[in-house]
Amino acid sequence: MKTENNITIHVKYCDLEKTFTGNINEVWLAVNKFFSELIPAFEMAKALTLKMDLSELVEACKGIVGFIENKPYLLVSKVKLTDNETLAIHLLAAYVGHKLGVLNTDSMSREELQSRLGKSGKITSTRLGELIKMGIVEKNPDGDYRLTGFGVVQMQREWLPRIRSKLRL
Repeated sequence: MKTENNITIHVKYCDLEKTFTGNINEVWLAVNKFFSELIPAFEMAKALTLKMDLSELVEACKGIVGFIENKPYLLVSKVKLTDNETLAIHLLAAYVGHKLGVLNTDSMSREELQSRLGKSGKITSTRLGELIKMGIVEKNPDGDYRLTGFGVVQMQREWLPRIRSKLRL
């Protein structure tokens, strides 16, 4: 392969990057293959990726949660919420607060969640287990709980609209 007749093309598309070097025919074929095989697959994967818009999430949380002195608070009566909704909203507040830079972490301890729920440790653990089975919550290596990425999307798409409707917000 003669190097003086080689061509180098660097292609960058979103997170995909590829450099092609060789003679003009080899590079042309490789670039065409890249666009015909990899880009459509990447586009299909992007179409199936669940996304969360932080500004929309903050808007959806208005009137439900708020922050005072760098602490999240439930602004609605938990009497009208299920235990799972109450726990999920507290974890959502932690997530949003962390994303906004108000909180240092997006997770909460079982004890903190128990205190916020106002129920026994056994009920709190049972409800957290249910949320974990649903894929909404996960337990991190430190033993604290946080919303999963799926949980954040579910809260934004399904849970918050249902809660807002139930509370007439």
